[in-house]
Amino acid sequence: MNARELLANTLSADANTRQDAAQKLETASHDNYPEYMLMLSSVLVDESTPLHVRNAAGLALKNALTARESVRQADFVNRWLQLPNETKTKIKQDALITLGSTSPKAGTFASQVVSAIAAVELPNGHWPDLIEILLGFVNNQSNTNLKISTLQTIGYICEAIKPEILSLRSNEILTAVIHGARKEEPSAEVQLAAISALFNSLEFVRENFEREGERNYIMQVVCEATQNSSVAVQVGAFECLVRIMSLYYDKMALYMEQALFGLTVVGMKHADERVALQAIEFWSTVCEEEVDLSLEAQEAQEYGDVPETESKFFAKIALPEIIPVLLQLLTQQEEDAEEDEWNVSMAASTCLALLAGAVQDAIVPAVIPFIEAHIKSEDWHQREAAIMTFGSILEGPDPAVLTPLVNQALPLLIDMMTDSNIHVKDTTAWTLGRICDLLIATIRPDIHLHPLISALVNGLQDSPRIVTNCCWALMNLADQYGIYYEEEGEAAQIGPLSPYYEGVVQALLRVTESAGNEHNFRTAAYEAITSYLTQATPDAITVVQTTAVTILQRMEHLLTMQNQILGVDDRNNWNELQSNLCGVVICVIRKLNDGIQPLADRIMTLILQLIQSAGKTSTVLEDAFLVVGSLASALESNFSPYLQAFLHYLYPALKAHEDTQLCTVAVGIIGDISRALGEQSAQYANPFMTVLLENLQSEVLNRNVKISILSCFGDIALAIGPAFEPYLETTMGVLRQAGTVEPNPLDYDLVDYVGQLREGILEAYTGIVTGLKKTEKVALLLPYSQSILGLVHRCLNDEERSDSLMRLSYGILGDLADCFPDGQLKQLLLSSWIASELRSRHRMPDETKKTMRWARERVKIATQ
Repeated sequence: MNARELLANTLSADANTRQDAAQKLETASHDNYPEYMLMLSSVLVDESTPLHVRNAAGLALKNALTARESVRQADFVNRWLQLPNETKTKIKQDALITLGSTSPKAGTFASQVVSAIAAVELPNGHWPDLIEILLGFVNNQSNTNLKISTLQTIGYICEAIKPEILSLRSNEILTAVIHGARKEEPSAEVQLAAISALFNSLEFVRENFEREGERNYIMQVVCEATQNSSVAVQVGAFECLVRIMSLYYDKMALYMEQALFGLTVVGMKHADERVALQAIEFWSTVCEEEVDLSLEAQEAQEYGDVPETESKFFAKIALPEIIPVLLQLLTQQEEDAEEDEWNVSMAASTCLALLAGAVQDAIVPAVIPFIEAHIKSEDWHQREAAIMTFGSILEGPDPAVLTPLVNQALPLLIDMMTDSNIHVKDTTAWTLGRICDLLIATIRPDIHLHPLISALVNGLQDSPRIVTNCCWALMNLADQYGIYYEEEGEAAQIGPLSPYYEGVVQALLRVTESAGNEHNFRTAAYEAITSYLTQATPDAITVVQTTAVTILQRMEHLLTMQNQILGVDDRNNWNELQSNLCGVVICVIRKLNDGIQPLADRIMTLILQLIQSAGKTSTVLEDAFLVVGSLASALESNFSPYLQAFLHYLYPALKAHEDTQLCTVAVGIIGDISRALGEQSAQYANPFMTVLLENLQSEVLNRNVKISILSCFGDIALAIGPAFEPYLETTMGVLRQAGTVEPNPLDYDLVDYVGQLREGILEAYTGIVTGLKKTEKVALLLPYSQSILGLVHRCLNDEERSDSLMRLSYGILGDLADCFPDGQLKQLLLSSWIASELRSRHRMPDETKKTMRWARERVKIATQ
């Protein structure tokens, strides 16, 4: 079978034919990769080959160069770079030739191939003349298809490659892209490709944006494109404006004044929804930027600094222009809109909420007339828009400004839970949920609570969307009352919800009896139950206990239904229910703590059966393991009778290296067990340490799981103290080696990873040092102290350090000094950097400052 037939078969309607063709291509790529790639490129470039087959060839070429997983991607890169130069050159030439194909679609396939090769070669310093070649193509006046495909290619390259690699060529790229986007360009397709490429290149043309002349020209071209006769070009231009506002807010004042205010307000009224959505998104972005700048200004003021960028208050200035448009758009709801369908009324409500955050109190007088005029309207569109407006402005303005309005509105909103229109009821339930979440103090127990809870509980019998919002509102009510009374400093024996506890939980349990889960209403009900049980005051503890028994009965019943599961949907439903039930059990265990003892046998029996029946369904296994972890934490040493039976399932999970989440949870369980059993866990330390050290050697295991393992060493060491001695040398060697990893400042992912890695190492050191502190084995730490302090020095020197990393660093410094108060570490602790680091710094959370002062005291004693 030749290449064309094989590629055509990958698109066959017959599944067996497709599978067979895909397998043969996979084999060809493994057996003779150079030949395979040449074969694909020869099909791609051949104008006589049917278009769908050329598409398949282009896709196969791209898939041979790009992968989502980083390990696989690294393999693909190496495989390509090792090809003979003449092979690579031939494939690249074929792809470049195809950019100018008479078929625009073939050009699009080729643009993806060229950008995939570029993403491999440019970061490695290869194909230096590519950008120049592409710029030559863009300037080719005779072949419009070539210009379009080339601009698409530039766009894909800009999207795929890190900005710092392309920034050296930003001038040429920008020139080509802007040239294609100008209003003088006769082809709308070329303009669209250019605007898309501009969107992807905006991040690395920062230097060009710094230069006023260039910035003015870019903004002129983009603003003119918003008026293009092609709607697609208009949409692309507004998308560019959104991105520009996000990246270059501080440069936008002049353009806002001269053009952007007018363009975007008119754009929001555009007849085509695609344009209107982007124009609304522009103002949402302005508001997000200004909320962030307001927070930065507050923080700077607290520390006596000046913020890096100051707000221009665009949203506040434009408020009189924007508000009428947004309120009008809110009334354009669609009767049968899907919940996840993004339309102008949804976009307008999101923008309104962001606007409330940006302009705060100023939003209230701007919208109140609209709410008052329409909340009792005959037209449901107007009623729903009025309630949506009210719900959208509840976060941002001062609660003191909102409180009288909410007090006035609550009785009316509660009544509207029985409105004749489903959309009005749905938005009312959401608004009540927002009030419960954001302004709990406005709900007066003696006036509002009974009618509010009655309305929400009645809503639990309505349609799925309304049930979901009622569950959310009830959950917020419990959570926020819990926080409110905690902040008041009352360890209340009885709370305002006490009289309603049993009724609400019973009503929620009835919702969870449903076989379906449309709009996630059943999951929402379980989440609300969890909140009520978590926040239960002592007088409602019997509700917690009876609910626990109900939940365990449901789990037992579900396990007996295992054999009745028929298809994938049934299995997914069963898994989801078990996860929900596990979530409630965890919450009950945490609430009752050692009071769970009478139910412990029943819980462990159930959970072991669940683990057995789950097979390799990792989500159910994870939840079951988390139940075990919380039970171990609650029972402490009384957990030991269950451990032997559970270890039988724990070790396979620890060895499931390809399942990152399950393995992470399993590692966490070792920490839970060690903390729970304390010194009693010493008998399990050897098998635990063995499997953890083996996992560190795995090439398959995700690197973040390895961080959890390092932290877990600290849990084991803290639990068993001096009994950790046999593992000390190996563990310290591993930690020292891990501590040498340095971040590459240009690789943001690596910077984050190294930060987390160092936190894991310091957590391990903290557990080991604390476990040996004030024991006869404390001197074992002396040979490792210099290495530990070296890491602390690097962590505190790191400009990207997090607060938690600083706190851990000061903590371990103090712990080490505390271990040797008689001066054994005096010379190390007298290092100038330690004295410098322990001087008070301005920008530091109170908790970190407290840890630093404690460390300073310990060091002072240890160096006397």
